[in-house]
Amino acid sequence: MADIWWIILLAGLLTYLTRAGGHLLLARIGVMPPRLEAALNAVPAAVLTTIVTPVLVTGDWPERAAILVCLVLSLRLPLIAVVAIGTGLVAAARAAGF
Repeated sequence: MADIWWIILLAGLLTYLTRAGGHLLLARIGVMPPRLEAALNAVPAAVLTTIVTPVLVTGDWPERAAILVCLVLSLRLPLIAVVAIGTGLVAAARAAGF
């Protein structure tokens, strides 16, 4: 059990150092080059695609259906609401035996 707490602590520290290092680097650079800004703007979509695609391809039907529902809901609702609804849908489907 203590190993889990060490992992959580070190992951938090690494996350903090990564974020602080990014801020320090950008403060030193001053103005962000347009290509760097474009690359950083593409990161969230790339990460989301990396998480969703394997589940869509190899997941069971509850996950696939939840992804499609979330896709439609994301056009109208905030991200946190879409994540909560999608998680609830998958949990309910699994609890129902699907």
